Amino acid sequence: MKPVGPSVRIEVWFDLICPWCLIGKRQLDAALAQWQTEQPEVAVTVCWHPVRLIDGVPPEGWDFARFYEQRLGSPQAVQARQAQVLAAARQAGAEIDFARIRVFPDTGPAHQLLAAAGRRLGAAAHQALIERLFQAYFQRGENLADQSTLLDIATEAGLDPIEVACRLDLPLPSGAPVNGVPLFVFNGRLALSGAQPVSSLLAAMRTAMAEATATA
Repeated sequence: MKPVGPSVRIEVWFDLICPWCLIGKRQLDAALAQWQTEQPEVAVTVCWHPVRLIDGVPPEGWDFARFYEQRLGSPQAVQARQAQVLAAARQAGAEIDFARIRVFPDTGPAHQLLAAAGRRLGAAAHQALIERLFQAYFQRGENLADQSTLLDIATEAGLDPIEVACRLDLPLPSGAPVNGVPLFVFNGRLALSGAQPVSSLLAAMRTAMAEATATA
């Protein structure tokens, strides 16, 4: 039965090299599955907005380990942060293998791939592509700025690699439109930042639905 009545629109701002965005996506996936069981009559639309948080990364990228040592101050601080991330990832059912990651890439080309996909793919296929890019980086250690890697992924997704290749080097607007990711916005009103637990995401969805019902 096609859902009718109030609906919930969730906008998600994320960057593909942010582990908390992967964790947040897993939490959102779990929240949406639970919502479908509890509220099957309420339509939920998820819109994904890729954000390049760090400008100035060269085409060849930066050495991953060196970048984070400089960012966090010491190898010990990096080890502690990665342990924190891995614990959160395990709890959320996300796989991350930091040992495979050698390059901190410019995510601009991957964002252009997602922009091209948004014009050609349906919502489910577009989300599957986002998932594939997360896997490429966090599980396989692939360079998300490498053109051949991105074109292989585009072809897997059913996109025209020639069309995609023409877009990968296009510039993105400089400066992030948000201060941090992941950021979840519900019906354009209620915002949650960070990799929120399933319970918080569900609570926000219920609030958004209640507001939509009250104003319908």
